[in-house]
Amino acid sequence: MGPRSLAGMADTADRFPSDVYRQRLQRAAELTAQAGVDALIVGTGPDFRYLTGSTADTFERLTALVVPAGGDPRVVTAKLELAALRESAIGDLELSVTDWVDGQDPYRLAMDGLRNDARIAVSDSLPALHLIPLAARTSTPPELATDILRELRMIKDDAELDALRRAGAAIDRVHARMGEFLRPGRTEAAVAADIDAAIRAEGHTGAEFIIVGSGPNGADPHHEQSDRVISVDDIVVIDIGGPVSPGYNSDSTRTYCFAPPRRDITDAYAVLERAQAAAVAAVRPGVTAESIDAAARQVLVDAGLGDRFIHRTGHGIGLSVHEEPYIVEGNTDVLREGMAFSVEPGVYVTGDWGARIEDIVIVTADGCEPVNTRPHGLVQLS
Repeated sequence: MGPRSLAGMADTADRFPSDVYRQRLQRAAELTAQAGVDALIVGTGPDFRYLTGSTADTFERLTALVVPAGGDPRVVTAKLELAALRESAIGDLELSVTDWVDGQDPYRLAMDGLRNDARIAVSDSLPALHLIPLAARTSTPPELATDILRELRMIKDDAELDALRRAGAAIDRVHARMGEFLRPGRTEAAVAADIDAAIRAEGHTGAEFIIVGSGPNGADPHHEQSDRVISVDDIVVIDIGGPVSPGYNSDSTRTYCFAPPRRDITDAYAVLERAQAAAVAAVRPGVTAESIDAAARQVLVDAGLGDRFIHRTGHGIGLSVHEEPYIVEGNTDVLREGMAFSVEPGVYVTGDWGARIEDIVIVTADGCEPVNTRPHGLVQLS
């Protein structure tokens, strides 16, 4: 099948205006050329959505965006997947779409117009199912496009920042309603079901994750929920998030209790508050990602709680809940205005209790802007 156009077929309900994607594609081509790569090949997933506005999925048939260093971007997709591209900006941008049917070679179509020894860079979400046959059609091994794509997606544009602010405000409204759901005698799973409904009611398109960690389960940072019955003496970690249109995520953690906690818990939690505040205060352009981790960690180390903080301080957020930049020791990336990431130190006492405080922050010209504004203290529910 030959190239076709999807012009006039776009539904703009869940994406940015087309000019946003036009600018992103131009920048992608520029970065591809700067990297000395002949073409960028992006499979479906967050990178594909970032560049086209499409939420299409590949399954076993290849759908890919090809961005040459010189020339026009184009899309290769199975004919039966054409309808899945209608909601994207592909039609408005008048990108060439080459469709294929079973029995044809989509990998050869993806390489069309490129030299046999062309350097291609592929998105890291492209599955081996497609990467291996694509590699077989070029004499030069494909490279990962991670550095190109991370440079594109790490610095959020104004439209993305607005979406992240809306997501932050929406998840704050869910935390503000926690007294409706979180009560002794209920199971974690029952609480999670109510939170799921609230996440949708407060403006999200769905829940990406819901962690209800009560008592000893709170000491597991990635506990989800269980049939454990919540006790009046429990400390409960609630870590929740999900996307708002057009696909940008929230992620915020607060810690709750019902009865006045033990002295050792209140003392440790006070240190955790200082650690989270120190990290947020350290965020500004020009400092390294690892320095933010160090700011939080040092407060906990000084209080003898360093071994109770068992994960990185944060992660970038956008179309993916976890993306660049990662706020962790060893990451020397310099923070720049427009980056957005979580600041979420925790204290975990195995078999007993846990606590975490998490905000999403946006790096500004001279500091940062938290998009979450709920109180950070240990919230006692009646």
